[in-house]
Amino acid sequence: MAITDKIYVKNHRQLASQLDTSFPKSAFSGATLDILFSGDGIAKLDEASRDRVLDFAEDFLDCGCQGHPHCGCPERKFVSYLLELRAQGLGPDAIVDVMGDDYLLYAYPGDVLSFLDDAVRTLEAAERLADVDGRPEAEGRIGRRKRQLSR
Repeated sequence: MAITDKIYVKNHRQLASQLDTSFPKSAFSGATLDILFSGDGIAKLDEASRDRVLDFAEDFLDCGCQGHPHCGCPERKFVSYLLELRAQGLGPDAIVDVMGDDYLLYAYPGDVLSFLDDAVRTLEAAERLADVDGRPEAEGRIGRRKRQLSR
């Protein structure tokens, strides 16, 4: 299961009440994206919630794909966001706090920790493959990224 399947809308009940409709708690569910990010949906939200939803839309839903927002770009951008937070030295608890403050999203710190551990293990494998393939530049670049995430 991808980490984006484990990212949830914070204050879900409050937002559902404001929108006067139900939608899944999963932030990257197709129905959630459709409801929260339609013009009508955003207009019904209180100012603070609307600002966070608009920030999320600007940062993760802005792509030129035809299948937008169901093209996979939001998920890839969000994964990059999580990895960047880790590279800045934040641990799982702090990452959860930041995503809550930035976008009204939450996750369980254990799920974030598992995701980060998997990312490091994947980079370790890629680093070994670059070594075996005789690509020292790629091996060095991957190794640096792995060390950023391992701090």
